[in-house]
Amino acid sequence: MTQTSSKILIIEDDRKMSDALVTGIQAAGYEVIAAGSAEEGFFLVHSEHPDLLLLDLTLPQRNGLDILRQLRKDGIDLRVLILTSHNTVEDRVAGLNTGADDYLGKPFSFPELLARIDALLRRFLPSKETSTLSVGDLCLDRKARTASRGGDVLDLTAREFDLLLYLAENRGRTVSREMLARDVWREMSRFTPIDNVIDVQIARLRRKVDDPFSIKLLQTIRGLGFSLREPLP
Repeated sequence: MTQTSSKILIIEDDRKMSDALVTGIQAAGYEVIAAGSAEEGFFLVHSEHPDLLLLDLTLPQRNGLDILRQLRKDGIDLRVLILTSHNTVEDRVAGLNTGADDYLGKPFSFPELLARIDALLRRFLPSKETSTLSVGDLCLDRKARTASRGGDVLDLTAREFDLLLYLAENRGRTVSREMLARDVWREMSRFTPIDNVIDVQIARLRRKVDDPFSIKLLQTIRGLGFSLREPLP
């Protein structure tokens, strides 16, 4: 779910890439502004006060990590998602340690980019939403960390609740195992195979969320991942 009042700044010197990002993100309902250099980006940060920054690392004159370091040094309250072709484990760790809130390597899936933008804005910006979130007759309470379906309380472990909440926050979207590994398990290295762990947790969650009910909400999207959604009539 997008938050249409949010403003996103893109700092990207590749004009073709920048134009594609602006077009796609605007189509998702966000206000978007773009800069092609660090200098222009700093000006827009201070003049436009964006909510989230998509930051390329390879820029002329001053690279993205220098920009990020300066923003954090200045205490700028701005969510930062690094979007770059530098995508080794060392690159990702350096970006996150410098102060990025998320990191996505190029080439990337545009639906995954939008899902990460949504998640960052929901996670860090003051929310006008209530603490509850519903998918069909499934209801989650973020503050109380409880879930129920059809009025019946679900007995979930902490990990199962985190997993279900992430799926619910991305309801209707396909969530990959890589996204779950990074955002729920906080596992940055894909050299650590946790796909089996994810599959086991999904199976346990499905038994609690879906098995007692005729309508199944947790869908497996073959070859892509999982999605929490109401089935089409």
